[in-house]
Amino acid sequence: MIKKHFILLFILLLNCTQDSIDNNKKLNGDLLNNKVLNITPNGSEKYLNYNSDYIFDQKKLRTYDLILPKPSLAEIDSDPVAEEYVEGMLVFEEDTISPVGIRYKGSIGAFVGCTSGPDFSNPSGYKTCTKLSMKVKINWKGRDEKFFNLKKLQFHSQNLDDSKFHERLGYWLFREMGVMAPRSVHARLNINGEFSGVYALTEQIDSQFVEYNFQDKTGNLYKEIWPVDFEGNIQSDQSLEKSLRTNEDENFSFEIIKSFAKQILESKDEITLKEVINSRMDVDKIISLIVVDRLIRNDDGPFHWYCDENNFCSNHNYYWYEEPSTEKLHLIPWDLDNAFENIVFSTNPVTPIADNFGEITNNCEPFEFGPWNIKQWSASCDKLTKGWTFFSDELLNNKLNFLNGPFDENLVNDIVNEWIDQIESSIIEESETHSDATSFEKWKGSVDYLFSQLSFVRKSN
Repeated sequence: MIKKHFILLFILLLNCTQDSIDNNKKLNGDLLNNKVLNITPNGSEKYLNYNSDYIFDQKKLRTYDLILPKPSLAEIDSDPVAEEYVEGMLVFEEDTISPVGIRYKGSIGAFVGCTSGPDFSNPSGYKTCTKLSMKVKINWKGRDEKFFNLKKLQFHSQNLDDSKFHERLGYWLFREMGVMAPRSVHARLNINGEFSGVYALTEQIDSQFVEYNFQDKTGNLYKEIWPVDFEGNIQSDQSLEKSLRTNEDENFSFEIIKSFAKQILESKDEITLKEVINSRMDVDKIISLIVVDRLIRNDDGPFHWYCDENNFCSNHNYYWYEEPSTEKLHLIPWDLDNAFENIVFSTNPVTPIADNFGEITNNCEPFEFGPWNIKQWSASCDKLTKGWTFFSDELLNNKLNFLNGPFDENLVNDIVNEWIDQIESSIIEESETHSDATSFEKWKGSVDYLFSQLSFVRKSN
């Protein structure tokens, strides 16, 4: 225990700026009293002088250290589902950023089997797994400085993905096809000096994502709201405001997305609907998104409409961004941890989509599907999705471009093998350190199975 404290002291002393450690006794006292340091950067720090390409360099496996006062760590461990921030410090390479906000994050799937509560569908209780997904808020309490031009970091545990490649490979494939998708790399994460494991460091979709990916950076970003709802209604201002992720403090307008929805609903035939989509979307990008999404079976994404007990259906795990200068809207994929699962067999009892793209089941009424009889609604009953199915030539051409381009066997195998070399020793270390970690043998077997799934896609298309 004493050794661990000395290690933490050394890390802090090594990385703090001179201004922050002009009194070593104060630093010792802060640690002993479980205080978080207030560190003012001097401008020479790497994280202030490089952009996010440094963080998302596919050639590197980088290490991040989170340091939290013991009471704060105990607080979030006692109720991770609350997703409440506590104050801590981020140590990265030669810099310490402090204070930052730190919390656990995730939807139901992120907490499955990892909390003490009895109902996996309504997670509750204290933390029971070594790893849970974490979010680090750099812009904590109004901090102006960004971390490599990022406001937040997301470390995804990948607890349900024994291959550890679903997110990284899925987002890479989307981006290689020109889709505006988050970047993702692997990262080593230490918490209070102890190796927690290998995580997926996946880009937050926020204003910084918009700044990196779009020329017009002033538009609205929405999370998980479709232009037209299940019942064929234009979304209300209240619902759109709740989903808004940029311009929250500005004099925002919802005119662009609402006018798009109105045009969709007023389209009387295939020709008119295609004209609307052509004028209001980048057709090549949305068709590429559909091609990749369906071939990697991202069945927990925008084309899975889940229905509740009242037969109201909705989809999730996506964002929309609207560009004011062109009034075009862009669909952005999100949350790929369940992608690839249902390629050969429907291994997940919750996520499988019943229809092939463009198909309709049960005359557009909700229906039960899968071993758990979970209700869903055919995506092509949605008028916008139906409109995308009319681009049959583009769908075929982009599919061929994908299969012969980014999804080429040699190309994908080479890139994944590079990533394997990056993380293999850390996977071994994690499995030897934590009893609940994926074993090295299981990881290798899962990676081999992933390769076989990709081969199956190529052979069946």
